[in-house]
Amino acid sequence: MSLNLISDAWIPVRCGDGSKRTIAPWQMAEPDIAAPDWPRPDLNIACLEFLIGLLHLADPPTDIDDWDRRSQPDAVRLRSKLEPFASAFNLVGEGPLFLQDLEPLEGEANPPDLLFIDSAGANAARNNADVMVHRERYSALDLPLAAMALYTFQAFAPAGGAGNRTSMRGGGPLITLADPGKDLWALVWANVPYGQPATMASLPWMRATRTSEKGLETVPPDGQLFGPEAFFGMPRRLRLVAKADSVIGVIQKPYGTNYALWKHPLSPYYRLKPGTEWLPKHPRAGRFGYRNWLGILAQDAKSELSELALSLRDWRHRDGRGSVIVAGWAMDNMKPRDFILSVEPFLKLEPEAEDCLVALIRAADAAGVALRGALEPLLAAGDAREAEREAFFMATEMRFATHLQALRAGADPRAEWLKDLKRQALRQFNALALPAIEQRETDRIQKIVEAGKFLDLAFAGYGKQGKAIFDALGLPLPEKKGNAA
Repeated sequence: MSLNLISDAWIPVRCGDGSKRTIAPWQMAEPDIAAPDWPRPDLNIACLEFLIGLLHLADPPTDIDDWDRRSQPDAVRLRSKLEPFASAFNLVGEGPLFLQDLEPLEGEANPPDLLFIDSAGANAARNNADVMVHRERYSALDLPLAAMALYTFQAFAPAGGAGNRTSMRGGGPLITLADPGKDLWALVWANVPYGQPATMASLPWMRATRTSEKGLETVPPDGQLFGPEAFFGMPRRLRLVAKADSVIGVIQKPYGTNYALWKHPLSPYYRLKPGTEWLPKHPRAGRFGYRNWLGILAQDAKSELSELALSLRDWRHRDGRGSVIVAGWAMDNMKPRDFILSVEPFLKLEPEAEDCLVALIRAADAAGVALRGALEPLLAAGDAREAEREAFFMATEMRFATHLQALRAGADPRAEWLKDLKRQALRQFNALALPAIEQRETDRIQKIVEAGKFLDLAFAGYGKQGKAIFDALGLPLPEKKGNAA
C-alpha cells in the first residue's frame, strides 16, 4: 500500500486520439497527452495547478528566453529534475507525507467526504440542511483520487469553522490559466512562473506545521510575492487514514498555516484603494461572460485597484495566442454555490483597443443598471430584476463578440454598441410592459410609461444612468434643453 506522486503513474489523462491512460507527472511531457481526466472539473483544474507547481518547484524557466528555449517537451529532463523530490511526495506510510502534518494526528477520523468542498459538514448533515451540498458519497477513496482530492482541498480550502483556515487565496479562489490550445505540456508550460529551482525544505510538510492558534501569519519568503509554497500550501492540518489501497478517513485538527500577503501567480487580485493590501478575486455564481472580464481578462489601464493573474501577464509577452480557462468555486462563506468553468478568448490588444474594450464593458454594465431601475414598476426588487439584467448580458453576448473582432481589426465599435444596448434594453422592457397594459391601474400605467421614457432617454445621454453610459463610452453628453432631461 503506497503511492508516490512523483515516480508512480497515478494521473488519469485523455490523449489526442481520444484514448485514456494513466501517467506519472513527468509523462506530461510525452507526446499526445491532451488533458487530465478526473471525474470532477475542480479536480482537473487543481491537477493543472499541481503540475504547474511541480515545474515551478523543480525546473522553472529563469526568464523569457529560457522559457522559449525549453518550450518543446523533454520528458527525460523533466523526470531527472523531479526525481530528487520523490521522497517528499509519498501519500501514505511512514515519514513526511504529502500535504499532511509532519507528525501523526490523534483523534476521530472524518469520512473522506471532508476533502470535497461540496460535501456536507457535520452540522449540515445533522440538521438535514444539505440541499446544495452532499453527504456520504465517498466511504473510501482509492489512493490517486485521495491524493488529488487532498491537493484540491488544500489549494481551494473554504472557511471551515473555528480555527480551520482558508487557502492562501481564500475559499474557492478564481483561477485563470493561459491555454495555447495544443496539448497538456503546452498548457502547463504556458503558466509556469519564472524562478529558480527550490529544495524540499521549501515544502511545508517537510517541517513542523506553522500553527496559528495565536494568530501567527506566514508571509512569502524574503519579501517575495510568492514562493513554491504558493502551489503547495497547507492551510488545513490533515492526516489521511488508509487501509489496504484506500483512504477511509481524514483526521483534522484546527489552526493550520495562516497565510498573509501572498499573491498566487494563477489568480487575479484587487484592492479597495491604492496602497492597501491586494486581495484574491473570487467567482460569482452563474455564467461567466463578458460582463465579468474587467480585472480578470481585461485590464483597465486607468485603474490601480485590480491586477490580472501573473500567468496572463506573462503570457502576453510569451506568446499571447489561444484562450483562457477561467474556473473556481463560487462560495457563500462556507457554502458552495456553483463551480465556474469557462473558456474565454485571450485578449492581446493594443493599448487603445483595450481601453475601448473596457469602455464597452463599462457601458454595458451601466445599461444593465438603467434597465434594472426601469423595471421597478413591473417587477419586485431582488431576484426578478436581477434575472432580467443577467438576461440582458446574455442577449448581448454575440454582438459583443462581433465588436471584439472589430476592435482587433482596428475599428471603433462604440456607436454601434450603444445602439445594441438600447435595442436590447427596450426589447426586454417592452416585453414586460406592453402585454395587457390597458388592464393595469391608471397610476401604474403612468409609472410604466415614465419608466420607459427615462430608459429611452438614458441611451441618448440624459439622466444619471445616461451620463454613466456616455461617460463609459467617452461620448459627449447632449446639451441640456429646457426640461428635456
